[in-house]
Amino acid sequence: MTKRLKGDFDFVKTKKNVFPKITVVKGVVLVLMIFTLLVGNAQNQKAQNPIIFADVPDMSMIRVGDAYYMSSTTMHMSPGVPIMKSTDLSNWKLVSYAYDTLADMDELTLENGKNAYGRGSWASCIRYHNGVFYVFTFAGTTGKTYVYSTKDIENGPWEVKSFEPSYHDLTVHFDDDGKVYMIWGNGKLMIAELEDDLSGVKEGTERVLIENASAPAGDNIMLGAEGSQLFKVNGKYYLFNIAWPRNGMRTVLIHRADNIYGPYEGRVALEDRGIAQGGLIDTPDGDWYTYLFRDYGSVGRIPYLAPVTWKDGWPIVGVEGKVTETLDLPASSGLIPHIVDSDEFSRQEGEPDLPLVWQWNHNPVDSLWSVTDRKGYLRLITGRVDEGFVQARNTLTQRTIGPVCSGTTALDVSNMKEGDFAGLVLLQKKFGQIGVKYENGQKKLVMVSAQNDQPEVMESLPLAQEVVYLKAVCNFIDLKDVADFYYSMDGEDWIKMGAQLKMSYTLPHFMGYRFGLFNYATKEIGGYVDFDYFRIANKND
Repeated sequence: MTKRLKGDFDFVKTKKNVFPKITVVKGVVLVLMIFTLLVGNAQNQKAQNPIIFADVPDMSMIRVGDAYYMSSTTMHMSPGVPIMKSTDLSNWKLVSYAYDTLADMDELTLENGKNAYGRGSWASCIRYHNGVFYVFTFAGTTGKTYVYSTKDIENGPWEVKSFEPSYHDLTVHFDDDGKVYMIWGNGKLMIAELEDDLSGVKEGTERVLIENASAPAGDNIMLGAEGSQLFKVNGKYYLFNIAWPRNGMRTVLIHRADNIYGPYEGRVALEDRGIAQGGLIDTPDGDWYTYLFRDYGSVGRIPYLAPVTWKDGWPIVGVEGKVTETLDLPASSGLIPHIVDSDEFSRQEGEPDLPLVWQWNHNPVDSLWSVTDRKGYLRLITGRVDEGFVQARNTLTQRTIGPVCSGTTALDVSNMKEGDFAGLVLLQKKFGQIGVKYENGQKKLVMVSAQNDQPEVMESLPLAQEVVYLKAVCNFIDLKDVADFYYSMDGEDWIKMGAQLKMSYTLPHFMGYRFGLFNYATKEIGGYVDFDYFRIANKND
């Protein structure tokens, strides 16, 4: 007779009863598992916020037929004012830039100790009118407002007009009466008509539009109403702005009026995790959304979408005052290769030298880089002597992405010269680098951290071979904002080097961290390095 332990079933007495109960329990569990799986799959088939987990701030958006186009801010980077395209509002890809370089001046060419970090061109406004695409932007660096235009937004060419002064956070509206209006400002918002050829402001048309546009957010304001975006829906004008109350968060404000000159009535439209600044977009099916962005630590300012419903002539943003985590839009197929991408630097005939995911830190010197001098490699050649990294030219960058990411490269240092420093960087004011320095006739593998504002060598090792593999890994989960640097001698076994970098989003640079490939001279010019590839992945290994 089998010894019966406490808690065992009495199989003799309950044989007919136990198995049905177990079957029921298993059935319930199975149903719950299937339900959870179906719900999970359904959620996975929907778009998730943030729509893009990367630095794509100050978005402006239009729909032309079934296609959506979005412009954004990249400030001191070249080329500038990226243009992205989507057919479903959730999957975006880079298709163009409004300009190759903004201007030729010391601030943008990193000459005479000057730079344009955190400046360059700011919030743009994209519009479509009579078969022409327009991108309006402004730059405190040059003191000008710019009008870029093209009939082919994906292939160009782009024409440019500019005029003074630099109109802050401008929005432009082509109205039904044939006039073109521009609104701009901070706190006190201004309006004026533009000349018919968009060459400047019509004399005598400038006036105050709203004396205190921040008023709906209260009296104690840290950042006055700005980021203007104007829309006309069913004959009414809707003006979107943000404001930032002290001890509060970035807040969406909406003003509306029956006449473009007002009077305007305003209200707070959203207060949720600081998600703010953007405007309205509709779908061909008649659904409405608002596009906004959120400051998310060192990865930068990341785009969100929120559903919009209409009530009493007002757009109601979100669901019960919140930006939803999922949206009734197609799921994202991922950021790679649409916003960032790996690059083997192998070019076929007819392909561009550099894919659109790449931007130079400030204006490049085109004669000092190549993807053809050595087939399958990016070559960076030194052309002047610099004291430090942030003033060096021809650093090639692309965005980091969240929640985690890694960037890897293979570097051939056989043609460096004394004083050269080349490698992989995570670029912001508090940057981190891993690379090779050629000092006193010896090449050294180093990890450098500028976390405490001044670059400091955290670890240095002698290098006895000509090719080394470098990696940087970023973790942005829950604003952890840390990065680690690794090296390998064979591309397979990785060794952590130096100190972990605590990444910080700083206003002097005013953008999220970027991966960068760099090479600069501190002693003599003419040395060069070859990067075999750059590979980015949305994982942290």
